[in-house]
Amino acid sequence: DPDVTPPKDMWKLTVDPEDAPNTPERITIEFTQGKPTKVINTSQNNKEVTGALDIFLYLNQLARQNGIGRLDIVENRFIGIKSRGCYETPAGTILRVAHMDLEGLTLDRQVRNLRDQFVTPQYSNVLYNGMYFSPEGEFLLSAIAASQKTVNGEVRLKLYKGNVIVEGRSSKTNNLYDMEESSMDVHGGFSPMDSEGFIKIQSIRLKKWGQNQKLV
Repeated sequence: DPDVTPPKDMWKLTVDPEDAPNTPERITIEFTQGKPTKVINTSQNNKEVTGALDIFLYLNQLARQNGIGRLDIVENRFIGIKSRGCYETPAGTILRVAHMDLEGLTLDRQVRNLRDQFVTPQYSNVLYNGMYFSPEGEFLLSAIAASQKTVNGEVRLKLYKGNVIVEGRSSKTNNLYDMEESSMDVHGGFSPMDSEGFIKIQSIRLKKWGQNQKLV
């Protein structure tokens, strides 16, 4: 029944967020070409963890004790029926939040749009349907790897009672954010006046559409 609250003893990998510590835990995750390469726990005297497996196991531990990683959804099965699923992905939840946030700083807008519109949903279907070792899976995975070349940097996180909260992000090599340009206060940079011509060009199509609709 999708309207029944899951019993507490059903969850095996995470504590109830209500029972999680009252003190938040702060960590920093470093990424190299989209892959996590180091975790620094600033709440535990800057303890460092490296290596893919060790990072995953350590984040599983942190997420578990902070009640992070529960998911209760109704989904569509490959055979055409709907199914309710309750899942626990402790480390995966932390990594996903951090990774997506760093992409916002380092990944080109159009590359991210193309990846999210076409590659990601198709690759999700490939994995869900058990087609990892397929030619389409190989093609899509290569596209994902290409998109991650610039995803280098670190993300600071706060783990607290089921929540993964981003507190900051930075990249020494691939930062596409320019604070001065974004403020529009620098002389010679982007000016709000530059928007006038852009808006006029963008409106040409809409004006033609509106005129045509009046004739119908």
